Amino acid sequence: MLTHARFEGERTLMRIHIGQSDKWHGKPLHEAIIHLLRDEHLLGATVLKGVGGYGSSSLYHAEHPLRLSQDLPIVIEVVEYAERLETLLPRLDEMIGAGMITMEKARVILYRPKK
Repeated sequence: MLTHARFEGERTLMRIHIGQSDKWHGKPLHEAIIHLLRDEHLLGATVLKGVGGYGSSSLYHAEHPLRLSQDLPIVIEVVEYAERLETLLPRLDEMIGAGMITMEKARVILYRPKK
């Protein structure tokens, strides 16, 4: 007997690649983006912190235990209808000074507890 509801369908996966030290109006950019996504009632988002990476500058950023200030890579992942994500792009354009956004089709299998 299923104890959860299951949905399967196609959505769009958006990945936002930024740096840990990036800011928006004085607060961490990844937090500002998460607040934007939540305010727009997207169903969920995940912030992932990388242990190392480099971008267009080719300067490698890596986790070092003795360094207090680091600019590690941050990736925010969101799965949603493409149209909803497209409407957010102008606002993200304002917020992201350096970074990258990728969008791709995703087959989604979602599990939720039965109500």
